[in-house]
Amino acid sequence: MGDGNKNCFACCFSTTTTTSSSSSIKLLFFIVPLILVSFFVFILVPKNSTWVLISSLPPSSSSAAAAASNGSEKDGAVAHAEGSEKVLDLRSRVGTVDVHGSLEEAALSDEAALNRPASPPLAVEAVTQIQELNETKEESLNISIPDSDRLNTSMTGIQNTTTPRNESIALPLNQSRQVRTKLDKLEAGLQRARAAIKEAKNGSLLQDPDYVPIGPMYWDAKAFHRSYLEMEKQFKIFVYKEGEPPVFHDGPCKSIYSMEGNFIHKMDVDSNFQTKDPEKAHVFYLPFSVAKMVRFVYLRDSRDFSPIRRTVVDYVNLIAEKYPYWNRSLGADHFMLACHDWGPEASFSLPYLQKNSIRALCNANTSEKFNPVKDVSIPEINLLTGKLTGLIGGPSASRRPILAFFAGGVHGPIRPILLEHWEGKDEDIRVHKYLPKGVNYYEMMKNSKYCICPSGYEVASPRIVEALYNGCVPVLISKSYVPPFSDVLRWKSFSVVVSVDDIPKLKEILTKISSRQYIRMQRRVLQVRRHFAFNSPPKRFDVFHMILHSVWLRRLNVRISDDHGVMPN
Repeated sequence: MGDGNKNCFACCFSTTTTTSSSSSIKLLFFIVPLILVSFFVFILVPKNSTWVLISSLPPSSSSAAAAASNGSEKDGAVAHAEGSEKVLDLRSRVGTVDVHGSLEEAALSDEAALNRPASPPLAVEAVTQIQELNETKEESLNISIPDSDRLNTSMTGIQNTTTPRNESIALPLNQSRQVRTKLDKLEAGLQRARAAIKEAKNGSLLQDPDYVPIGPMYWDAKAFHRSYLEMEKQFKIFVYKEGEPPVFHDGPCKSIYSMEGNFIHKMDVDSNFQTKDPEKAHVFYLPFSVAKMVRFVYLRDSRDFSPIRRTVVDYVNLIAEKYPYWNRSLGADHFMLACHDWGPEASFSLPYLQKNSIRALCNANTSEKFNPVKDVSIPEINLLTGKLTGLIGGPSASRRPILAFFAGGVHGPIRPILLEHWEGKDEDIRVHKYLPKGVNYYEMMKNSKYCICPSGYEVASPRIVEALYNGCVPVLISKSYVPPFSDVLRWKSFSVVVSVDDIPKLKEILTKISSRQYIRMQRRVLQVRRHFAFNSPPKRFDVFHMILHSVWLRRLNVRISDDHGVMPN
């Protein structure tokens, strides 16, 4: 039995061994090809395919928080870099500027460089303006601009959400470009314009088929030219269609208030700057005429402005309910235009209209809350026929025998003083309340070296533009008046500014100006009057385009976000 068992065991062992050997051989035939296939796959397939998937995953909340914290410490709460990781969306309602060491240089180096004469640099003065709107705010949020956008200013925004201080949101690279809104793209375009204007200051003169600004009449001719070209390239205006004539979309075109009606008409039919898509607009135009309100809404001699104010309030409420844009910026990217003396009064109807919005006014009186930082001084042009035919011209500087000339009504505080000292007193200073019979007003201007332009009831006077049209050097006598386009033009290079106290010394002041200096000033008058010329249709660099350019400059001074954010630049 033992042998049988042994034989049986041996038989079983032999069978098992034979079976195992056969299975191993089969397994080898299966494994070897698999190894070879795996080897070729390993060689041919990119090694980093798995890591691409991992690296593209959104970061965890902890890593995002860490990235946000690091970003806040290094670059502040806002960082913008094309093609790199972005930290976005601060959600501050209104921003202010915190002035640091190199702010003055920065303000002069950007678009604020175009505003040196009328006021300190725009970026600096914007601090006071926007701070006034935020006296009740308490918490601030630190912001710094990355090197690509830096104007050497640091900003603080006023927090109005539950976002913790200095908290920012880090977005994955593959998602950052997708979150850019249309407004973000508009603001990016404005930032490129700011950079181009800044670079133009030290660049060469630009070529232009129509006109190349040059000379001491401009604070910075090259920066102005670049800014003008940038405006032509990208500036878009949305004109609200709400409202009916005669108060809306209408205005006088043949009076001293003619700029109101002509501008409204030009904007309604313009195809170069107007956009039908409000999402593409940099600014929004409120197309009402204060002159028409005075005629059709105001009760004559009542001195009650409430009907005008209600009209303005109702209109702004209408467009604020229908569109999101007024509430988005609290009016900072909206503008009105008025040449009537009561233009400022109409703007007082709403606090945000007066404090935030761009007000293009003929009555640019700083004592009546005109703010050169955000408001625009426009010329008062008396178009009796609606055209300039016969109004522009005059002899050369050497063929003007009269030293100075004025004729006009006696109203306001300044003109009585002028007439008291000079009416009928001197053959060289021709001052008249009424012109003698047969004497032509414009011919007198054409024959005069200097044309006296005193303020009347209001600071603006159509004589300033009339003097320029006739090649006569303006003599400005006013208080608190900001002359038109002072953000670009150096008025002292082509006009004479005389204080009210110096009216008795008027002849002495004018005769001290040498003939050589007078000829230079008169030639500059001839050069700059193209900026005050009214053309239909408008021409490049004329008064219509200069008004738009001044609005464009004010828009460059603020940065707006979809989260009710307004920040000065």
